[in-house]
Amino acid sequence: MTSVPTPIPSRTQFVLEGIKHRILTGQLTPGQALVETELAAQFGVSKTPVREALKTLAGTGLVVMNQYKGVTVRMVDADMAREVYDVRLLLEPEALRRTVRRGASLDVAREALERADGATDTAQRSLANREFHRALYVPCGNPLLGRMLDEVRDQAALVSAVAWAANPSWEREATEHREILRLALEGDSDGAARALHSHIASFVQRAFPEAQGKGEQE
Repeated sequence: MTSVPTPIPSRTQFVLEGIKHRILTGQLTPGQALVETELAAQFGVSKTPVREALKTLAGTGLVVMNQYKGVTVRMVDADMAREVYDVRLLLEPEALRRTVRRGASLDVAREALERADGATDTAQRSLANREFHRALYVPCGNPLLGRMLDEVRDQAALVSAVAWAANPSWEREATEHREILRLALEGDSDGAARALHSHIASFVQRAFPEAQGKGEQE
């Protein structure tokens, strides 16, 4: 049987993943300028894949493109965190509720949880955590709902990276993840949804307490 060769990532994908890793590990900090010529030299490529990678990252909300200031890593503040987490609070618990009620497999979520436990840096942990949450909502039976949540994945990861740098709380989040998965595996759709809602809300409240205050005033 002929083996299928592993596809080689394009230069743009290579640069994109490299920049994303640096942002999520704090090597590139919010507000920092991203200069195409410098990045091209660092990654050993021309400016074209760097430019394409930055456009993609701007589309996912990790960087900001400004015709006067150039490209910078997106700033993270209470307003930004509240916007991202409001979307998650509105959509993610309901998506999980539907996933559980459909009896969908949660093997991917279990595997992601194991990878998060074995992570050696913030980027690996962030990636595993995003995979865990995605594995809870993608099988919900509504592809549009899944795509809407995918839209804020990278921004949520950036919020987490900034929050963890100030207050490493991933052990608490890991404990909450295990409880969410336990309830889901037991078929308790409402309990799992409540636990997920509490998990998302408590994180942003701890990391950006001023975000909660502003939300209550509106």
